[in-house]
Amino acid sequence: MSEISPRNLSTISESERMNGSSKNGNYIKPQIEHKDENLDKRQKKSTTSLVGIPTKLDGTENSGVEVGSSEVEYIESENLNDVDDMEICLKTLLTGLGSKDWVSVCEALNNVRRLSIFHKEVVLGILSDVIPLIVKSLKNPRSAVCKTAIMTCADIFKAYTDDIIDMLDPLLVQLLLKSSQDKRFVCEAAERALIALTTWVSPLLLLPKLQPYIKNRNPRIRAKASMCFCRSVPRLGIEEIEAFGIDKLIQTAASQLSDQLPESRDAARTLLLELQSVYEKSHFLKPTEVSEDPEIASWEHFCQSKLSPLSAQAVLRVTTVAREGLVLGS
Repeated sequence: MSEISPRNLSTISESERMNGSSKNGNYIKPQIEHKDENLDKRQKKSTTSLVGIPTKLDGTENSGVEVGSSEVEYIESENLNDVDDMEICLKTLLTGLGSKDWVSVCEALNNVRRLSIFHKEVVLGILSDVIPLIVKSLKNPRSAVCKTAIMTCADIFKAYTDDIIDMLDPLLVQLLLKSSQDKRFVCEAAERALIALTTWVSPLLLLPKLQPYIKNRNPRIRAKASMCFCRSVPRLGIEEIEAFGIDKLIQTAASQLSDQLPESRDAARTLLLELQSVYEKSHFLKPTEVSEDPEIASWEHFCQSKLSPLSAQAVLRVTTVAREGLVLGS
């Protein structure tokens, strides 16, 4: 069919436009509209081709991508390969981490991960220079940089365990912040990094670092810190809990029972049940205290002696109800 030019369109009578002039009774439609539609389709196709093959990027589900992020891929730790040239990688590492090109920063962060896994002794000497640059990447507004930095933290915690403790504070505050934000894929990555932290770093060293954040103004940060605290305490043995101070742990847990967010309250309940179990086991295992008054040695008396009346009442309510539930369930 020949195209109808805009000039020819103006000569079509009003009746022809309304009634249509084609043999099959369809209305005549300006072909220029089809041109625009075809142009839109071509533009969309062109835009799609720029994005490239979907990879696991920027929080999109089913491994989708964001435009402009197709050059960076999130690689799980177990899928990372060793660097090609360790010496060259090490020489360019700090420059890459401090680069203004975000793709270069992501590549450098992944190299930190590789070096931490395959050559951790080499990085240990420059870790004090690497950590501030990782913190800078954690603060980066670009999601790809931020998430790659979070994944780097998880690998560093696993590789260096307690060696990281003196440099932990700036990393910890950023991870608590990122795990509390609304961007889901960043939040989930930060939570995994915090789990790695509580898994690989000694609880005796970590608990004092977490305690200030349990009193933070931000309720979400308090909740994440409480969950980390709750995960760390069970890794302590009975002797370590007594060395740390079971009364301090109970006071910390009691302070979260009335917190604003349910995550904090649930973590506090879980921790109190753990502490009650540890307390009763420790007293049961001490044969030298057989003559001690059972009432004085009881969990109830201990809580009342270490907490305010209201806090003791709240703690005993939680632990008593849980015990009664176990008895009824059995």
